[in-house]
Amino acid sequence: MSKKNNNVISSIGLDNFISKHGLWNSEQIKAAKELVQRVEEEGIKYVRVTYCDQHGLTRGKMLPVKQFIAVLKNGLASTHAIFAMDSANNIFLPVFSEDGGFGNAEMGGAGDMVLVPDPTTFRLLPWGDSTAWVLSDLYLKSGAVMPFSPRAILANQLQDLHAKGYELLIGLEVEFHVFKIDDPHLTMQASTQPAEPPSVSPLAHAYQYQGEQNLDEVAPLMELFHQHLAALELPIRSLEDEWGPGQCEITMEPLPAMQAADAMVLMRTTLKQLARRHGYLVSFMCKPALPNVYSSGWHLHQSLVDLKSGDNAFATTDEAQFLSPIGQQYVAGLIEHARACTAFSNPTINGYKRMNANALAPNRAVWSVDNKAACLRLANAGDPSAHIENRSGEPAANPYLFFASQLAAGMDGIETKKDPGPPLNDPYAQTDKTPLPASLMEAVTALDESELLRKVIGNTFVDYYLMLKRHEIHRFLSTVTDWEHREYFERY
Repeated sequence: MSKKNNNVISSIGLDNFISKHGLWNSEQIKAAKELVQRVEEEGIKYVRVTYCDQHGLTRGKMLPVKQFIAVLKNGLASTHAIFAMDSANNIFLPVFSEDGGFGNAEMGGAGDMVLVPDPTTFRLLPWGDSTAWVLSDLYLKSGAVMPFSPRAILANQLQDLHAKGYELLIGLEVEFHVFKIDDPHLTMQASTQPAEPPSVSPLAHAYQYQGEQNLDEVAPLMELFHQHLAALELPIRSLEDEWGPGQCEITMEPLPAMQAADAMVLMRTTLKQLARRHGYLVSFMCKPALPNVYSSGWHLHQSLVDLKSGDNAFATTDEAQFLSPIGQQYVAGLIEHARACTAFSNPTINGYKRMNANALAPNRAVWSVDNKAACLRLANAGDPSAHIENRSGEPAANPYLFFASQLAAGMDGIETKKDPGPPLNDPYAQTDKTPLPASLMEAVTALDESELLRKVIGNTFVDYYLMLKRHEIHRFLSTVTDWEHREYFERY
């Protein structure tokens, strides 16, 4: 019998990879031990070991529970070539070259990285057959952090933030669309790259904002959503019928930043999978190409908590001020770096269809007190719960990168004691203020020129992200649109 070679990666990972490299903290070690007992006691059959990719989408593998227990020691092998895929899953880098096109010798040949489950994210999926779900951190086979992992980028910044005595608290307010699937177009001819999307119809007529009659029409599905989200321990605050046809909104209680990012990933995954099982389509695309739809946004509520006192660092008892000095400096940082940060808050071509004045979306880097036309709205001014709402984001954004860019900008404002100037009463009238990018092309250029984000997030990731997004932009610019055909074909 041949001797086992523990240095060869298998589909389960590398022998004792997690303990060898010290990849879990004490909380995770304890949680992993409890999981081994739990999966046996609860009769769990399968575990989906997942991770969040560069696009904010979950990928992973479904494992029988016996194999999952081994993964809690060895990690799980999966190709890092996925990070060479664009939003249509086209490979845009030479993955079989010596460095895979990543500029990293450990990432050549479309080889494997190692998924290391975070046992604190383990959840039982209520719609699955004795199936659980867990998020993973990503590592190279050497034990080094996978340099393009969005979750790792946020984790690094939060570690620095905690060392400075703060926690970033995030509240999620996310709009999305839900439609009935009339025809899924599941044919070989429609299985293109990307595939032809389903034909859909709305759940109810639109433009009755928060009307109870409309709410009642969508209530059966919203109740189903809430039952499953609550079972996943997501702190849902409200479920709402929004503005356009099929448009809904979900808000959550504030969470520490990493928990909030994980919650966003799990919520999007849950809604899309649950809806599809019941004949519906949930889309977090900003503005679908459907008649009479209204664009969706992601409003990001944020504040800093003082770790020593537990107090909101943005709150103030000074009646002459709306926001604490630290809060004002944080806002000033968000304003100064808003253009570059938009590459992460609005990472798709489509996300900029919403960014224009009087479309219930901001168009300039300004702040206000409770004025929702501003990019940055101070909510609950003078209250212990005072916080900043960034209203510019799109619901397709990668939460780890969205949060990381906001934190980098805000902390730069604090560390350099920036001044945001007075809050504005009429944000749309401020034509002399810095405009937000009107396209992904503009946002990518601003990111490329950002010394701060290159310093904090790192040149390695920023250059990779620029390459990814410029490829996406090139694909879009190379496509002849319906508008062009209508505009020029017959006339010229």
